Amino acid sequence: MDPAGRIDDLREQIRGHDRRYYQLDAPTIPDADYDALVRELRSLEAQHPDLITPDSPTQTVGGPVLTQFSPVTHAVRMMSLDNAMDRDELRAWGERTDRRLASLGLDGTVRYVCELKIDGLAMSLRYEDGNLVQAATRGDGRTGEDVTANVSTISDIPTRLGDHAPTVLEVRGEVYLPLEAFRRLQEQTVADNAAADAAGRKGRPVPVNPRNAGAGSLRQKDPTVTASRGLSFWAYQLGQVVGADTPPTHSAALDWLRTLGLPVNPETRILDSLDEVYDFCDNWVEHRHDLPYEIDGVVVKVDDLSVQSALGTTSKAPRWAIAYKLPPEERTTTLLDIQVSIGRTGKATPFAVLEPVFVGGSTVGLATLHNQDQVRLKDVRPGDTVIVRKAGDVIPEVVGPVLELRPDGLAEWAFPTECPSCGGPLVRSEGEAQTRCVNPDCPQKVLARITHFGSRGAMDIEGLGEQQVQLFLELGLLNDVADVYSLDYERIRELPRYGDTSVGNLRAAVDASKSRPLANLLFGLNITHLGQAGGEALAEGLGSLPAIMDASVDDLAAVDGVGPVVAASIHDFFGDPANRRLVQRLIDAGVNIQGPERSVLPQTLSGRSVVVTGSVPGHSRESAEAAIKARGGKSPGSVSKKTFAVVVGDDPGASKVTKAEALGVPMVGAALFEELLETGEIPTGGGT
Repeated sequence: MDPAGRIDDLREQIRGHDRRYYQLDAPTIPDADYDALVRELRSLEAQHPDLITPDSPTQTVGGPVLTQFSPVTHAVRMMSLDNAMDRDELRAWGERTDRRLASLGLDGTVRYVCELKIDGLAMSLRYEDGNLVQAATRGDGRTGEDVTANVSTISDIPTRLGDHAPTVLEVRGEVYLPLEAFRRLQEQTVADNAAADAAGRKGRPVPVNPRNAGAGSLRQKDPTVTASRGLSFWAYQLGQVVGADTPPTHSAALDWLRTLGLPVNPETRILDSLDEVYDFCDNWVEHRHDLPYEIDGVVVKVDDLSVQSALGTTSKAPRWAIAYKLPPEERTTTLLDIQVSIGRTGKATPFAVLEPVFVGGSTVGLATLHNQDQVRLKDVRPGDTVIVRKAGDVIPEVVGPVLELRPDGLAEWAFPTECPSCGGPLVRSEGEAQTRCVNPDCPQKVLARITHFGSRGAMDIEGLGEQQVQLFLELGLLNDVADVYSLDYERIRELPRYGDTSVGNLRAAVDASKSRPLANLLFGLNITHLGQAGGEALAEGLGSLPAIMDASVDDLAAVDGVGPVVAASIHDFFGDPANRRLVQRLIDAGVNIQGPERSVLPQTLSGRSVVVTGSVPGHSRESAEAAIKARGGKSPGSVSKKTFAVVVGDDPGASKVTKAEALGVPMVGAALFEELLETGEIPTGGGT
């Protein structure tokens, strides 16, 4: 295709995606794929400037407004931002800024303001004499949609500003859906769809990401629906100001907005060099998932408003700001196949075999589909173009298909009825989401069980990973977890890549595992539904493995932290004669079967939940949590309304601190941790 033809094709694609994103809140491709189209168009237009037209997507903002809401003309145009995809592009922007300032005779040090780029919907709020009179979307930058009635239901947004508000104040910001509210909306939609399905009605699509769900929530015809969704707002820019002196810097303007009662994101920094800007960006690449909302980048702005004015704008974006985009977490690719893996408890998990795609900082070729119901609800089929998401360390997952690109006649995928490993039946118990292989001798289950038994969270046997277990199974050195303690080390010594040192290390690791806590052994036994926390609760509550083995369902369920489903599963496990024989062999091998000694310390935190975030001097994370438990408390990994206190150490997780502030949970500085343990009370003046 010649350049002119490719440019026309790209413009048509981008305009279609703009309409779906800005007007319909229903994008069909991830941001990263959209950005790639725009960058290709920019590159071609740069090579062929005679082909640039005023209506090209590279020269315009957003899209025209819909007819559902009344149009609003912005007093000050709402522009978009140019993007920097890496350090080189960010540095190039900084160098362009310096050159332009030098040409204007404004040489000197540039100070920057860095803000998180919230993944939401841009909004303009207009206040007159301190009262909120209008809220409008960005639209095409000049004309937006009047959504005042819906925005007025967002609790973060004041309908009346504080004292000394100007005659007119136009505030720009981002409406977004917090992650917790997004999860609630997903759960509610799934529940509603189940009820609709039972009644023979068609359900609604389950929201796939907070941005789209938030934008859709804002554009509801009924404001009470918007009010129920839990939307939030951060203010980040001044628009029109009448009746007050504008602050000299952007950072001062943000401070002013705070004093007027508007919410301004606390993760904002004033920085003196691009190197400091890089460090800020790198920090949020690493910690983006500590936040209770989604971000897709960092916005870097020149702080001095007079310098901003001198730098000016292009037809689409200011020259004094740029968006540093974080690595993409969603991309599209082809679903080549759907296969099923068998886990340690027999759980049959469908997974997607993908055309490899770079997403979330790594190349992904496989992604989870969770369970049979999820495949049906998402309606993904081999041959589909699908959206793949990988967020940080989270296992990659298929979000859903791009239906517009589905080939005609593509057949639905059917969940298998036989185990792909042993050929036995796959069974789904009533009330369970999971389908399982029930053959206890299934080769894949045996491999997964022994591998899990030796894993770090269980018996922590270094040198007994999946490859080693597979080899030992093939050679008949292992058949079950108890065989770990009767390995033939002389035969192992004869194997390739095994020598005296590696065999000695393996033997030492196996011997050391015998002294692991009882909770680790319980977790390593591969009991369905029993996790690490449940193992700890059992070991502490009943005190020994024999007591647990002989406990009734009621006794097990009475242990704090063990519910009826887990209790029934534990009782069934130890009620199986084969499992009891297996456990007896472990006992004969000398594994620890006693729970932790009862604490003799005063139970000052009895029944209270204390969350630790960041590093506490004199403690590892594990020892700090153990100290809380020794005083009778609990130390969960997340903050809730039931949390008694949050201990804040060095480099704390932003999401825990933010949530504690939102819920009014007391925060205790690390220096006062010992006082909290000793007294069980919030230290006077103990806030952070």
